[in-house]
Amino acid sequence: MYDLLMRLPFLGWILFWTTIQLAGLGRFMNTRDSTSMDLVYAIHFAMRISSIVFLLLIVVAVILRTRPAAKASGLEPRISALIGTFLLYGMVFFPRRDLPLSAEITATVLTLVGCVGAIVALSQLGRSFSVMAETRRLVTWGPYRYVRHPLYIAEEIAAIGLFIQFASFPTACLLVVQIAFQLRRMHNEELVLAASFPEYAAYSRTTARLVPGVY
Repeated sequence: MYDLLMRLPFLGWILFWTTIQLAGLGRFMNTRDSTSMDLVYAIHFAMRISSIVFLLLIVVAVILRTRPAAKASGLEPRISALIGTFLLYGMVFFPRRDLPLSAEITATVLTLVGCVGAIVALSQLGRSFSVMAETRRLVTWGPYRYVRHPLYIAEEIAAIGLFIQFASFPTACLLVVQIAFQLRRMHNEELVLAASFPEYAAYSRTTARLVPGVY
């Protein structure tokens, strides 16, 4: 019952942002010039749809996920997980930049690539998805064959696309802090996974954390 109740605030938050994304999609479609369907519009449309699909997949994963077999102890892993997950939403409270077309396309493509990558990674995690550092099962297939944290790297690609749209010194600081907490979050998750699955040590030795051959 405790595990079920702890899902409700996160589900409420995700559904809130899904509603905002759906409203934004509606406004975007209403402002389109009905006589044209250019590449820029198609990229923007695909990005918005992929964002909504990703959010809905999170809702399904949280509702259907199994009870955790183990959790990180202490307060710090929970704080790191929450800041790493939610801090980036603060960017939308800063003024949006008036970008040239090339920068706008770059930002949108990065967001689209990140969202699609996150959808692929989340679909492999399935019922093992969690915001906190918890273990349910060890996923080593799909994109997890190549990197240990494909969901995080996909999210950061999308985050960079979002940052370009709101680029300023305060939002740059926000992004740097968020990345720092995401790295700490990965470390906490790896400690729990290593303690729960003896095979994780061999997996981590042969699989990059984020970028094959680099890190």
